[in-house]
Amino acid sequence: MRLTWRGHSCFVLEGSKRVVVDPYVPSGTGDLAPDIIAVTHGHADHLGDTVALRAKTVAGNEIAKYLVAQGIDAVGLNLGGSIELDGVRFTMTPALHSGWLEEAGPGFDGGSAAGYVIRMDGVSVYHAGDTALFSDMTLIRDLYRPDVALLPIGGRYTMGPEEAMMAANFIGAPLVIPMHYNTWPAIEQDPTAFRQALERTTDIRVRVLEPGESIDLGDTGPANKKEET
Repeated sequence: MRLTWRGHSCFVLEGSKRVVVDPYVPSGTGDLAPDIIAVTHGHADHLGDTVALRAKTVAGNEIAKYLVAQGIDAVGLNLGGSIELDGVRFTMTPALHSGWLEEAGPGFDGGSAAGYVIRMDGVSVYHAGDTALFSDMTLIRDLYRPDVALLPIGGRYTMGPEEAMMAANFIGAPLVIPMHYNTWPAIEQDPTAFRQALERTTDIRVRVLEPGESIDLGDTGPANKKEET
């Protein structure tokens, strides 16, 4: 599986299918071309271009109903639920965050914010969504054994670097990729300091990606080894 970070919380997973999580690209560039979209919650910086892309979509039940009304082929899930679409398995995990569906206007309930464990081609990716730290992340480790964890580090609206370090230990994925930082001044962070601190104190590898940068998951070569400090 090839993973590309498009900035903020948007990732493209390319394998037997092309899965896009949270299709908001800060640079405004398109070309996402998803087979399947997964939406973690209804905030505009996560729902992003879901409606415009017109692809099959997995989302929380409330968001899915809204998308169906917009003519989107959307499938609803709720926390703890799983579904397989075109050979890709999605499991919706908890996230501690608000979930207002901004596109629908004030007062529209977007349901619970969530994360996903996405399993495709023998690789398991945990996208935490926007979340605070919570101790039941250890259950994600025990139940799903993710190969890679995509964790927010921005602070203010999600957990910051210190909490994300603990989250990485709870989840136990051998590879962590930070997200949801430096999009705006309010969430400015130093991802290199996060990488150095986590790799200095654990056996977990951290890859700090530039927007548009890709890695091949499962690669045991230099691309996924600990970076020298």
